[in-house]
Order: sequence, then C-alpha cells, then structure tokens
Amino acid sequence: MKIDVVTIGDAMITFDPSHHGPMRYASTFERKAGGAEFNFAIGCARLGLQTAWISRLGNDEFGKYIRNFARGEGIDVSGVQLLNHYSTSINFKEIREDGSGKTFYYRHHSPTEALTETTLDELTLRNCKLLHITGVFAAINPDKNIPLLKRAATIAKDNGAMITCDPNIRLKLWSSEEAKRGLTELLPYVDVLLTGEDEAELLFDVHDPSQIAQACQKYDISTIAIKKGENGASAIRNGELVHSSAIPPKKVVDTVGAGDGFDAGFAYGLLNGWTLERTLKFSNAIGSLVVSVYGDNEGLPELGEVLTKLGERDFIER
Repeated sequence: MKIDVVTIGDAMITFDPSHHGPMRYASTFERKAGGAEFNFAIGCARLGLQTAWISRLGNDEFGKYIRNFARGEGIDVSGVQLLNHYSTSINFKEIREDGSGKTFYYRHHSPTEALTETTLDELTLRNCKLLHITGVFAAINPDKNIPLLKRAATIAKDNGAMITCDPNIRLKLWSSEEAKRGLTELLPYVDVLLTGEDEAELLFDVHDPSQIAQACQKYDISTIAIKKGENGASAIRNGELVHSSAIPPKKVVDTVGAGDGFDAGFAYGLLNGWTLERTLKFSNAIGSLVVSVYGDNEGLPELGEVLTKLGERDFIER
C-alpha cells in the first residue's frame, strides 16, 4: 500500500520566549521543535494521512528529541538518520503581542548537508501518492539541495505521485534573486503550487490570481493556491478561480506554522479528490486553529477538530 505523503527537509529545535517583545529582553525560553517540512508532516499525520519524512539530524540530544517527537506523531522516520559531527539546527523566536514575530536561525552546517542525491530514500519516494517540497530546504544549500529536490520529484512523479510545492521564501536564508532563480528551476517539476501573495509576486512579478495562473502555464502547473492570511485564500484549476474567506480565530497568538497547516489541509483535499472550494475552506480552518495556539506545530489539529471548526461535527466539552 502506498504512503499518502512524503516530505524532505530540515527540522530544528525552536526556542520560544517566555514573554512577548524584542528577543534581546527575553531571558527564558521553552524548547520546542519546528521547521516547515517537519510541521507539514505533523499536520498531515494528525489529519490521519500516512506520512513519511526524509531528513538528517545531529546525533545529539536535540536530534533524538526531534526524531522521537516525529515518531510519536505517527510519522515514518525510517528516512531520518542521526549523524555524528553535525549539530542539530536551532532557532530562536521573537513574538509580539499581535502574534507576529521574527525568527533567528542558527542552522549553518546543517545535518541535511549529508543528504545527497545518492543517499535519497528512493524506495519511499517510489511508494508515495504525494511529495511535498519547499523553498526552505532548497535555500539551506541551493547548489546541492535544488538538484536533490529535482531528483526526488522525478522519482516520485515517474511512479505516479503528485508534487506540491510551497515556495516558503525565507530572505534570511537567501536573497530574493537567489530565491527566484532557484525556485524557478523547481517549478517544471511541480503539479500544485501553494504560495503566498508576496512570494508569487517575487517569483512572477504579478499579483493578480489570474496573472499568476497564466505565469504558471509555462510550467504545466495544474493547480495554484494563493494564501492571503486574514483575507483567506484563492485557488485556480483549469481556469476555475475560487476564493474562500478566512475563518476568524478566537484570538491570534502566534502566526508561525499557519502556512504549513494550510498546506497539510490542501494535501488532504487533493488526496481525497475534493473540490477547490471544499479544499480551501478546510485549509483555512486549519490555519485559523494554528494561529490561536502558541508554537510552530502545537496548534495543528486532528481531523475531528477541523470538522468541529467548520460546524460539521458537534463540540462536546464534558
């Protein structure tokens, strides 16, 4: 039986401050785990999808913690190795009162440098229904990771998998010029693009959804979803443009991970053959749930929680 979802990428220890405001005034932090692909994998697993994650971590206490965390979420970590002579990547977060914030990365000499085209878990890639890639992993080491992602996408696609991509541009990891050049190399391998408005504008120099879809035609990208935060999301497939309004959260406390949760929801809709309208509404509901909880992935919901948020399942408190 095929694995539903596979993703490739780094994971980090995330240090969350004990109070809001500039990080230079934070004196205590809570250790958590995060990373774009890691969060996506957790989001998929919590929705009930069979999920595998391919990565490398340091053979240290942080690496063991992350691998155990993923395994505890039901993620297949057979493609994750702990390596000597590498330290697991870390980052520190700054969170403001409105839930916005900054991330400070310490991921130079990432353990994923040891993940190469020749060490890819090809068996897992041949046996998946959907491969999810992001610009974060590409940005860590573009010269090596972009060819690696091309190879992974080719293997998966040749065996019938769908390829989804979130540009997830982090300008602290590479410049806008490098991001545009590197991600444009990956687009011919992509079936479904899951992008933010600002990322689409950087990649294609256009902002309107119809223009974005037109720009994607040269890459044969069949579906484009455009995340707009508090303004909801739009999607285009075969000329059909659909918009779904955001679902207001009770309170926004931390926006990190909302895009990864949206991606997991969209993958769930794709694998279940849902309409664009249904998929967008479901994905927006996940984003709303994520931003109401502190942490990169603590707010990623199980399927029942999403259905309750959508009013499709009763909430029973006691």
